[in-house]
Amino acid sequence: MRGMTFLAVFVCVFISALGVAAWRLTALSRRPAADNPWTHVPKRRPPVDHNAFIPDGLATGPEVTQTCLSCHPQAAREVMATGHWTWAGQKVRDPTTGAEIRVGKLNLINNFCIAALPNIEACSACHAGYGWNDSHFDFAREQNVDCLVCHEQTNTYQKGLTGLPKPDVNLTLVARSVGRPTRLNCGQCHFKGGGADAVKHGDLDGTMFFPPERIDVHMGRLGFQCVDCHRTREHVIPGCAMSVCVERPARVFCTDCHSQRPHGNERLDFHTATVACQTCHIPRMAIDAPTKMFWDWSAAGQDGIPEDPHVYLKQKGRFVYAQNISPEYYWYNGRAERYITGQKIDPKRVVSINRPLGGPEDPQSQIWPFKVHRGRQIYDKKYLHLLTPRTWAPGGFWNEFDWDKACRLGSQDTGLPYSGEYDFVDTEMYWPLSHMVQSKENALQCRDCHGPNGRLNWKALGYDDDPMFRGGRTTREFVRD
Repeated sequence: MRGMTFLAVFVCVFISALGVAAWRLTALSRRPAADNPWTHVPKRRPPVDHNAFIPDGLATGPEVTQTCLSCHPQAAREVMATGHWTWAGQKVRDPTTGAEIRVGKLNLINNFCIAALPNIEACSACHAGYGWNDSHFDFAREQNVDCLVCHEQTNTYQKGLTGLPKPDVNLTLVARSVGRPTRLNCGQCHFKGGGADAVKHGDLDGTMFFPPERIDVHMGRLGFQCVDCHRTREHVIPGCAMSVCVERPARVFCTDCHSQRPHGNERLDFHTATVACQTCHIPRMAIDAPTKMFWDWSAAGQDGIPEDPHVYLKQKGRFVYAQNISPEYYWYNGRAERYITGQKIDPKRVVSINRPLGGPEDPQSQIWPFKVHRGRQIYDKKYLHLLTPRTWAPGGFWNEFDWDKACRLGSQDTGLPYSGEYDFVDTEMYWPLSHMVQSKENALQCRDCHGPNGRLNWKALGYDDDPMFRGGRTTREFVRD
């Protein structure tokens, strides 16, 4: 009898062991494949020595471009079909005429330097062309395309007013250096948006030229260049800032290299449908260089206030900068609402110059990190639209500190009506973050978002409470107006 009992126990244990083993094998088979992003990173081509192709004595930018076109005859036409050339891309309806127009840096208003067109001689220093000084610029002339701004490798090339090379640039030397774009090329404009380093973006500044790993793991530890992610074909560079793009353009995604479920951990991978990679992997912005968070134009023009580029300048007004700070978090589905020049405003409310679209019930939305730049800028009291004052150019506010004159001149430059009556209104502008990426060791952990001290405002995101306790998208309770 004892033998039978022992045999029965042995069989039960053996069957249980087989069951456990089978469960473990099944679990292993369900485990996501290891994330191997390197299989998707393009191989870099070796550079071509251009010394033999570039003649001596190049005196102007257009001469350099003509030389480039002798071997790359399609290059200028390709550039001229991009937003880097036109400064206008996606189509929207004009709020005053109803006509379909293309919008971009050319004709949109922001809450930094406000508008480019009235100040185009200065702003076009960051245009991929030569000689844009007024509305008569020839966008069809191939020799006006600037090849050097993206391709030179000496780090001595500097553009001045109207986008022309500065007089002391050795154009022959610079042209012979050309190669694959690096962060030094892209950053000359993109790290200095808004007129100086770290002004516009919370995740792009001068520390990104040669960042350590603690600033950005891709560029610091792995040595990535911008074009490793922004993979360019026929001079079309994927990616478009939410400041100018309202629809889903050809963007760069983490999943261009990483898998949809990259963690090898079911609980973490469960988040990827709702939480953008950036939310966990960009826990701080402006890590070393402070970024501008507030700009009050209404305070500009006052005498007797000590000047400090991070606090107050007579030309520009009052500022607030912040360093190494947490982002704000909002739902984002890749589309945005955008203020179009001439659109009516309510001066009693904060004007959203752009705003991310999406929400918890939108399956295409994810929670994203944002820098939100808030400001106070000029508007027309009669026509109730934001104004486009001339600031830099002759007669502009920076020269004469006369808002009325600046607005009249800006109206001539853009065609936007100005009644002669102005005041200032509060505005906000949203900038999603995708750089200053941290490794998994420095990414947000569960307790950083969930629990009593979590950084996310669940009610503002539409939840009744922390979804860890109340459920996510499938078993959720949302706050409804």
